[in-house]
Amino acid sequence: MIRGTEPVRRRIDLDRVEALRLLGSVPLGRIVFTRQALPTVRPVSHVLDDGDIVIRTHEGAALTAHARHDEGQGVVVAYEADAIDPVTRLGWSVVVTGYARLVTAPGELARIRALLEPLAPHPGRDDAVRIRPELVTGVLLTEAGRHRDRPGRSRLPSGDHS
Repeated sequence: MIRGTEPVRRRIDLDRVEALRLLGSVPLGRIVFTRQALPTVRPVSHVLDDGDIVIRTHEGAALTAHARHDEGQGVVVAYEADAIDPVTRLGWSVVVTGYARLVTAPGELARIRALLEPLAPHPGRDDAVRIRPELVTGVLLTEAGRHRDRPGRSRLPSGDHS
């Protein structure tokens, strides 16, 4: 793009329902958790299941080990997914903060394995982690004057429009 011809962009905050709908429209995201007292980010595949974000991980993964040792309400994590065009810089981004718990029930784990393929296969046993969203934020990055059907209602792109 020639400088000065870029579209005028605006940011629209999304409500919880629309943010989770968009997150569920894409298969990949990034999990953020603490490892050795520092933030760690990993790309993962996910699925929305009964309002929760579920990811597959493997037995030796740092997040799996961290979640296994927590017997309280879970491990605090952040999860981010987006569909932003690298050229136009238009699209959306959603960030969820919540508690991650290891899925341990054999029936539930089998069901999740059937729903969700891991990002990369790993030798050995794989596990699943369920993230209960506590704080959900999302933004739509759009051209000024676009994606408005009527006041207060946005037409948002799904994950297929990245």
